[in-house]
Amino acid sequence: MTELLKQNIAAHISLSENEMEVFCNLFEYKTIRKKSFLLREGEVCKFEGFVTKGLFRVYHIDQNGFEQVLYFAIENWWITDIDSFTTETPSQLFIEAIEDSEVFLISKKDKEFAYANLPKIEKLFRVMTQKTHIALQRRMIDNLSKTAESRYLEFAEKYPQFIQRLSNIQVAAYLGITNVFLSNIRKKIAFKK
Repeated sequence: MTELLKQNIAAHISLSENEMEVFCNLFEYKTIRKKSFLLREGEVCKFEGFVTKGLFRVYHIDQNGFEQVLYFAIENWWITDIDSFTTETPSQLFIEAIEDSEVFLISKKDKEFAYANLPKIEKLFRVMTQKTHIALQRRMIDNLSKTAESRYLEFAEKYPQFIQRLSNIQVAAYLGITNVFLSNIRKKIAFKK
């Protein structure tokens, strides 16, 4: 069950067999049905999660009722509301399973235990935080400087597995455009071929 988690950890840091077992035993395994929530707006996020099966979307609903997708998470990705988790304040986000999914969750208390007793774990989360910051910075720059069409093309090229598993509405919410506009972009691209 924990093999994918162990592989992900090993890709970032080197742990002894014992350290790996101690760390992995801090996680709780959970199955989440399609359309169920790991987190709802207003709840305090009490976990960082690692996806072993399925697909999640992390999103916010603005004052006009529109969904704004921050990111999607599939197998071998980490998922949380880092703001709520870190500050222990109510979340502004929803984390919803788009497919039947499986995750390993670690609580803040158990993560702090790992920091105190397995010093290499701090490096693991530092490296992952840096990668997340880089991805968010690049996404912000793209959203400010690129057209919706070029953002869609880059998304489709970088994440082909998402295009096959997401609806047009979900992709449009990620790109910050309407479903109709996305359909027009797809028609335009198909016409060029």
